[in-house]
Amino acid sequence: MATFLMFGKYSPEALAKISAQRTKAAAKTIQDLGGEVVAVYATLGKHDLVCVVTLPGTAEAMKASVALCKQTGIAFTTAPAVTLDEFDRLMGD
Repeated sequence: MATFLMFGKYSPEALAKISAQRTKAAAKTIQDLGGEVVAVYATLGKHDLVCVVTLPGTAEAMKASVALCKQTGIAFTTAPAVTLDEFDRLMGD
């Protein structure tokens, strides 16, 4: 499983529909794509949300990003993430 960070920005319409039910439905979307929600943080600044998810690969991450935008009205920017140990190993350290 690969780790992805999903950075979310609320639209005005998405703000009006904030609910625990929508959050649960979003987590189910990730599960349906073979993944898991590790953590979700509400933040201040450029991004309103930061989600840490695991998914089988890039294709599923792209599907999740688009599906969640359609489902919630929240625009997501999704990026792969690796631990520093894995990064060092990838870089040949």
